[in-house]
Amino acid sequence: MSPAREILLVVHTGRTENRRTAEKVAGWFGSAGVLLRVLESEAPDLDPSCYSRVVPVGPKAAEGAELVFVLGGDGTFLRAAELAHATGVPVLGVNLGRVGFLAEAESDALEDAVQRVVEQTYRVEERMTVDVTATVDGVVVADTWALNEASVEKSSRERILDVMIEVDGRSVSSFGCDGVLCATPTGSTAYAYSAGGPIVWPDVQAMLVVPSNAHAMFSRPMVVGPHSRVAIEVDPEGHEAVLCCDGRRTVEIPPGARIEVRGGRTPVRLVRLGDEHFTDRLVDKFDLPVHGWRSR
Repeated sequence: MSPAREILLVVHTGRTENRRTAEKVAGWFGSAGVLLRVLESEAPDLDPSCYSRVVPVGPKAAEGAELVFVLGGDGTFLRAAELAHATGVPVLGVNLGRVGFLAEAESDALEDAVQRVVEQTYRVEERMTVDVTATVDGVVVADTWALNEASVEKSSRERILDVMIEVDGRSVSSFGCDGVLCATPTGSTAYAYSAGGPIVWPDVQAMLVVPSNAHAMFSRPMVVGPHSRVAIEVDPEGHEAVLCCDGRRTVEIPPGARIEVRGGRTPVRLVRLGDEHFTDRLVDKFDLPVHGWRSR
């Protein structure tokens, strides 16, 4: 007899409607003989009928699962991706938030998404990540990763962060700023987009370097190759900084630190249910005007 299929369910449980949605999803999966595990931090907010077992929050939460099924917005998706990253388990997001750019399905297609998982009529694609290392005098103070972006930002609102940017061991520019973002194509529609960076299609292997409110003549966003090494050096005579990856993993960075960002060793695997083109997703999520003067 083949082992039972099991899925890790991750839910933004802070909303009553989301908890009700989780109950519906659990019922559909249960009827198909698919087991659900949930996180111990979310289990108290969910009806016990929603799951077969509870797992600790951590890098092994998704181990052995077929996929991670996410109910929430982009923040919930990034939290789920953090759990799935180490084990390579694919992640499927259903948007119950606002923009939900990372989600594969909207709430009105929830039952169809569950059915596609039950029937295993989905595909999996890999998304580039970045690996991030921060050192001070050669000593590693942070070793982490990001799916969307790694940002080095000033730690105090009233201060300016002085940095120097290097690409592949060669200095590019130094300036004062609010911060510098190193983003993946997946993250180009998130924080980097808000900071004035370009939108990069997800099948392009590249890394974005986007200064935030730089006090400099040359502070344009840059797009470098996936094998490049970007370094951000914090002025040793300047102020402290904060390294933040995907808005989740945060480390305080002292003056004189060097943060290196490079293409990640381990991608994040995303579940795809259809053949929607990224262009259509872009137009839909940002409500872009596509009926111009030519259609008058």
